[in-house]
Amino acid sequence: MINLTIIIIAVTAIISIQAFSNHKMMNRFILYPYQMEREKQWFRFLSSGFLHADWMHLIINMFVLYSFGSIVETYYDYFFGSASKIIFLLLYLSSIVAASASSFYKNKDNPSYRSLGASGAVSAITTTSILFAPMAKIYLYGIIGLPNIVAGVLYLIYSQYASRNSNDNINHEAHFYGAVYGVLFTLVAKPRIFLYFLNQF
Repeated sequence: MINLTIIIIAVTAIISIQAFSNHKMMNRFILYPYQMEREKQWFRFLSSGFLHADWMHLIINMFVLYSFGSIVETYYDYFFGSASKIIFLLLYLSSIVAASASSFYKNKDNPSYRSLGASGAVSAITTTSILFAPMAKIYLYGIIGLPNIVAGVLYLIYSQYASRNSNDNINHEAHFYGAVYGVLFTLVAKPRIFLYFLNQF
């Protein structure tokens, strides 16, 4: 069966690596709210999710996507049947857009603001996986074991805090909204997943 996670990783890697040394390409497809508002370049909402700043940015995002994407795909196959791949792709692509929406509206009059990366969509995939295995443990630094649901809540709290207080040039706001969107998308698409989630406790 097709593994969309691997395909998405491959496509993202190819595009990102090409853009590393092609500044014209980077500038053309990066999320640039000021330009988008004035030139109606709405494609940047989606294209920016396939760009990364450097190798480390790309590797971290794709490693996390690989770690959780296949899990979500497996559960999607169970709950959505033959439509699972289409719905998974819709989840991923729409998460890129949803995660960037707030940044766009806040910065559409700021000519110096730009953003890129798949982090919002990766956050959506990661938190969606919590719906299917909330009590499974994730190990921070390979040592500290936390139930997925606890790690997810802590991640949301941290992302919300960092979006207001951090100056590390990371779009924590996109992480937060992507994470929330992923869960909402899945529950709207198949409400009975919420009952499955509750039964895990």
